Amino acid sequence: MIVRKETAAGAGNRRDEPWTGHAKGSHGYRGVLIGLAAAGMATFAQLYSVQGVLPGMARDLDITASSAALTVSAATLGLAAAVIPWAAAADRFGRLPVMRLAIVAAVVLGLLVPFSPDLPVLLALRFAEGAAMGGIPAVALAYLNEEVSRVHAAVAAGSYVSGTTIGGLAGRLVAAPVADAADWRVGVGVVSLLAAGAGIVFMLTAPKQQGFVPLRRSDPGPGLGGRLLANLRNPRQLTLYMQGFLLMGGFVAVYNYLGFRLGAAPFSLPQSVASFLFLAYLAGTWSSRSAGALAGRLETRGGRKTVLLGSTAVMAAGLALTLAAWLPAVIAGLVVFTGGFFAAHSIASGWAPFLATEGRAQSSSLYNLFYYAGSSLLGWIGGIFFQAFGWAGLSAYVGVLMALAAGTAAAVLTADPGAGSAADPAAGPGAAGAQPGP
Repeated sequence: MIVRKETAAGAGNRRDEPWTGHAKGSHGYRGVLIGLAAAGMATFAQLYSVQGVLPGMARDLDITASSAALTVSAATLGLAAAVIPWAAAADRFGRLPVMRLAIVAAVVLGLLVPFSPDLPVLLALRFAEGAAMGGIPAVALAYLNEEVSRVHAAVAAGSYVSGTTIGGLAGRLVAAPVADAADWRVGVGVVSLLAAGAGIVFMLTAPKQQGFVPLRRSDPGPGLGGRLLANLRNPRQLTLYMQGFLLMGGFVAVYNYLGFRLGAAPFSLPQSVASFLFLAYLAGTWSSRSAGALAGRLETRGGRKTVLLGSTAVMAAGLALTLAAWLPAVIAGLVVFTGGFFAAHSIASGWAPFLATEGRAQSSSLYNLFYYAGSSLLGWIGGIFFQAFGWAGLSAYVGVLMALAAGTAAAVLTADPGAGSAADPAAGPGAAGAQPGP
């Protein structure tokens, strides 16, 4: 499609030429980066704010640890269920309108969450809030790839992923200390107010879409169902989706119940102090950006497959360290575990659309669906093992999930000699971690 593009001569001198995206350093490029980083922060701060206050919530509502963790699962389940419908809506009506609607709806619902009178109402609101949030991860990277020069898309995607990571971290770190000073409802409400501010930044900075082509005006090709089935029938694609399902499930299980463990003997940490362990997420910010570059350097030795399996092994080593009754060892283990997870997630999420021969947007949406379904289901099931067998039981459960992920990856995925790197536009934006983290 030919779209109008402004020339260097100024706004008054325009000509028809293909849209190639905002170049790095331009006002539009900076607007895309700032806007999407703000959108990612707004979304993931709200999504995981309750994770930092689960012990206080359990006491206030007189519920078990696994019941409290359902508030995380409800939101991620809503997000998982909504990503494909949001992506389909964005194909019809545009990326920016859909993201704006999603942020407004998520913030409004997030502000209602603290007023929930009981667990059923809380879970219903969290599910709806998660469904609203799904419009951001479902659409953000499509918008980015249409509006930013292909040469710089991978680097720009890294900025969005960093925003999602910082948002998830900030939501937990803000909610827990406020909850200790007041209660969990105030903590969650404050995070929603901060998310509203980030949403306003997105509205003001994200430039108008110029590369979007409505689906109804383009060659329709296979229908939505056909594009989804094409990806699900590919064994390599399905294996990558299962990596997200299994590894994310184990990752969320660890973070859901770590606060309960650290609040009990022999650690007995206050909720506000325990929340600082979420700073381990910063290891993920680094590892997600480094994984693609490492895959490129190892392109003659398996590329992405080597990094994916190695990252899963790093997760296992970190998990083993958390079994210690010594706090420094637990902290070190959590940092290693987190870094390994984000590296594996970065590789799998970028590899899935890269392998797709048709329906790349649907491939990314399917990865998100499996990823957040794992968070919702497997993350909650971890609570059953934690309540029955303690931290050792939970660790064994997560270890089995990682073994299943590594086993299927080793058996089905083939070596990837063209791994590319974060700086390689041919590798696609996912090479350096295109999908948002938890």
